Amino acid sequence: DITNANSTREVRQLAKALKDSIVSFCGYRYVKKVINEEPEYQEDERTLDDLLHELNGLVGLDNVKQQVKDLIDYQRVQKLRRERGFHSTKNTLHMAFTGNPGTGKTTVARIVGHVYKKIGLLSKGHFLEVSRTDLIAGYQGQTALKVKKVIDSARGGVLFIDEAYSITENDHSDSYGRECLTELTKALEDYREDLVVIVAGYTEPNPGLKSRFNTFIEFKDYSANELIDILKSICQQNDYSLSKELVELLQKFLDKEVSEKDEHFANGRLARNIYDDLVMNHARRVVSITNPTDED
Repeated sequence: DITNANSTREVRQLAKALKDSIVSFCGYRYVKKVINEEPEYQEDERTLDDLLHELNGLVGLDNVKQQVKDLIDYQRVQKLRRERGFHSTKNTLHMAFTGNPGTGKTTVARIVGHVYKKIGLLSKGHFLEVSRTDLIAGYQGQTALKVKKVIDSARGGVLFIDEAYSITENDHSDSYGRECLTELTKALEDYREDLVVIVAGYTEPNPGLKSRFNTFIEFKDYSANELIDILKSICQQNDYSLSKELVELLQKFLDKEVSEKDEHFANGRLARNIYDDLVMNHARRVVSITNPTDED
């Protein structure tokens, strides 16, 4: 018993002495695992029909939906031709989305990634969104490494570059931007079999990038009626309803906003902001009601 007691004390003393070292080591192991291992991408369980239904269900964007559906049909047939031994055109999958913020570019890009996975054009179909700050480092030479890391993470899915026009803010003096463009254009060609790069912005991409794209899709601003439909859709998804009187007020307000819009017009984000304000006002009203009904 005395031997066992001494042994137990020694184990406790040893454990106490090593506690901080063990914690530090385990923390190091965890950080190393996070940095070095590829992230796990959860398989999207929706069918191709589900994804196409989601695309069709988007408010407005008629020209966008038609172009995307045409692209999907084209790629499906080209894949079928390759499987049957026929000649097929190896057009790039990369795309450029132009249009103002809040017009649904990110939403459509996500759907494209999942659809291309379902029809066998991408191995993962995941979605990675980046901007200039994610691609460009503060020192010469580091930008190339940063871009390569982003490309490696995106392979098998969609790399969505928002505000791509800002990559080279000044063609003559922005050496970091040019370094980024060099790596990006190389990746567009090298990994075209299992990577879709979608660049987005209110203007067409830099000429160095533009030459690498076959498909350009313009996202137009939403009309007042479409913004009302977006707002109704958000409300329906969250178990709220709009009264007829409120819809009439919103219609007048949005008609004015659309007719007087400038470069800062928020498009779909305006509908989301209105929704947030409505829900807050609703909460202020309902919290003062004793025993509110379901209708309240």
